[in-house]
Amino acid sequence: MLEIIAIIISLFFAMNIGASGAAATMGVAYGSGAIKRMKVALIICSIGVLAGAVLGGGEVVKTIGSGIIPSSILTSKLVIIILLSATCSLFIANLMGIPLSTSEVTVGAVVGVGVAYQVLFIKSLFTIMVFWVIVPFTAFILTWLLAKGLYGLEKRGWAFNHTWIGYVLILAGFLEAFSAGMNNVANAVGPLVGAGMLKAAPAVWLGGAFVAVGALLLGAKVVETNGKKITRFSKPEGILISSVGAGLVITSSIFGLPVPLVQVTSSSIIGLGTARNGREVIQSDIVKKIVKIWIVSPLVSLSISYFLVKLLVDYDIYSIIIPVSVMIATIGALSLMKAIRKEKRAVHEDGGGI
Repeated sequence: MLEIIAIIISLFFAMNIGASGAAATMGVAYGSGAIKRMKVALIICSIGVLAGAVLGGGEVVKTIGSGIIPSSILTSKLVIIILLSATCSLFIANLMGIPLSTSEVTVGAVVGVGVAYQVLFIKSLFTIMVFWVIVPFTAFILTWLLAKGLYGLEKRGWAFNHTWIGYVLILAGFLEAFSAGMNNVANAVGPLVGAGMLKAAPAVWLGGAFVAVGALLLGAKVVETNGKKITRFSKPEGILISSVGAGLVITSSIFGLPVPLVQVTSSSIIGLGTARNGREVIQSDIVKKIVKIWIVSPLVSLSISYFLVKLLVDYDIYSIIIPVSVMIATIGALSLMKAIRKEKRAVHEDGGGI
């Protein structure tokens, strides 16, 4: 019964991955007009995600399932806790309007179990965290360099308004969806494979199919928002963003490294903005937001996972009293600081006290 529950949660998680992160890969192609119909964009995304999962998702599945903690400790209960922790983290983030990385929250949830049992593969975890910094930074540098070259060509009179540019952009979006399938499907099915509930091959097929279904049925709003409501990119700019992200995520997936596609894409956008508008883009609030998300994403799911293990598996209430107290104290301190800043602004603007 517990195995069935774990598989259901895994597939629900996979659909949410498709509806958010995977669907976003076709936003630029749709927003720029390269793809006219929403349905076509979602179908291309679904095919790309499924192909990526089936053809190249196995290595990241191994990392999530047995590369961070020993697969021997994974039971049905622990798999449910890992998947619930990651899903709850994403759900809370969606309510708050914060874009979290599915890779980061999944790794965080697995680490939470490892911390509870003190069985982490530290070297493997350190490698993953290092690449969480290296890959977005590389995306920034590559996009900045390529964008500088693009704008240089445009100043010399090169025109990039040919029909084939649109097809190249669609291909870049497809490759980004392919990379999402390679990297993100593992977040949903990796724990199942690690616990021996499913073999790797059928797991990636099943997970890929549900990510694809999630993108197809629930991804329209994300594609619309990313493509037309946040910012507009020209077709060549869209090609740079999608192709750099796809290339880096595919390369990471080949080596079994789960990386944050959200941060990679955001870093590419910042690199393009820096090439176009100068260094002030780096000092903007979006960079601070990305850093905060990078830190908060895994810690939230790690905390939830750890607490659930102690409560539901070890029945050890005392060991979580101090962490919960620290969390409550932190939230209270942040709320108090916000109130003090608000009070100071009121005094400054109104010229009086409370």
